[in-house]
Amino acid sequence: MDKKFNTLSEAINSLREEGYTEDFNLVEEGLGSKTLKDSWKAGELEIVAYYRFEGASDPGDSSILYAIETKDGIRGILVDSYAAKGHMIDPEMLKKLRIE
Repeated sequence: MDKKFNTLSEAINSLREEGYTEDFNLVEEGLGSKTLKDSWKAGELEIVAYYRFEGASDPGDSSILYAIETKDGIRGILVDSYAAKGHMIDPEMLKKLRIE
């Protein structure tokens, strides 16, 4: 996925059309899904792509959109701020989300 998007909502809509329909949330042990009532550890998922967005007037509005697929075939997205290190989550998950 080597696409460029102007806005976060444009990217989310495009990924949804490609089948990334689940909304993931950061949880202590990795990623979770409220709708599926399930969670995955860092080793149980793959970051397929990511997109950075910076707030035009406020650096605090900066975010990263991740396209993620779990080992059991669930495809979804995670929207997170650049400050993911502030979350109380598993260190392996932080490594997985690190962008270099």
